[in-house]
Amino acid sequence: MAQSPTLRAEALIEALPFIQKFRGALFVIKYGGSAMEDENVVERFLKDVVFLEAVGINPVLIHGGGKAITSRMRDAGLKPKFVNGLRVTDAQSIGIVEDVLDNLINPDIVRQLNAFGGQAVGVHGKSFLKGKKLPPQTEGKATGIDLGFVGEVLDMDLAAIQKAVTEEKVPVISPLARDEDGVVLNINADIAAGTIAGRLRAAKFIYLSDVPGIMRDPTDKESLIPSVNREKIEQLLEEEIITGGMIPKVESAVHALQQGVSKVHFIDGRTPHSLLLEIFTNTGIGTEIIA
Repeated sequence: MAQSPTLRAEALIEALPFIQKFRGALFVIKYGGSAMEDENVVERFLKDVVFLEAVGINPVLIHGGGKAITSRMRDAGLKPKFVNGLRVTDAQSIGIVEDVLDNLINPDIVRQLNAFGGQAVGVHGKSFLKGKKLPPQTEGKATGIDLGFVGEVLDMDLAAIQKAVTEEKVPVISPLARDEDGVVLNINADIAAGTIAGRLRAAKFIYLSDVPGIMRDPTDKESLIPSVNREKIEQLLEEEIITGGMIPKVESAVHALQQGVSKVHFIDGRTPHSLLLEIFTNTGIGTEIIA
């Protein structure tokens, strides 16, 4: 049922103070999960990003590509494996990861943003992120697990990102880095986004994925935790309420807050216009993490 013109106008008025508050601010948005799979969901989200740009906010978008990578790996006869939420990436897999992220997903997001009237530019993470291979991991009773070509970010040259923001373009970043020898490393997109958000001292760092936020029980939508601080995060990790792929998300969120990010949000990208609802309404949705 269509809203009346009055209700639409009231929605705009509710958004006005938030638009005024955040005009000129920089938001880092990490986009991933099954929210990237449905064409209608993708279209709504990217239109929301164009809206942010249009009202004077500077979005910086970092995308994942897990499901597309998994599909391509299976086509190549490779079985995906994860340790502590991180994808094990051997010599054959890293070529697939690089191709899917830089030659398929990244240019497609840029194309769609531009088609919706935005101005976007693709930035390959390996062109500005400097990384090193992660040490062997421990998961449960297993120790010394080699993740292969999986890394962490040590440093970055933000010139290309800052140039895009200055030119009022949306940088769309793939989560890859190079080590000191030029070897390409797969960086977990959540970790890459948190590191970049921290370095940019973003006003907001927003995760869009396929979960409503941090939940005490993933099967119960009513168990959503609307707001937590860093101390509460540590408690939820100890209680194993935060597990699996959510671990690198919350750890990168905490890192971003320590680096000066004002607030972190976890929201469900499948909810229509969840990005705008979180930023421009009084109630918001999802989980917010504060210092």
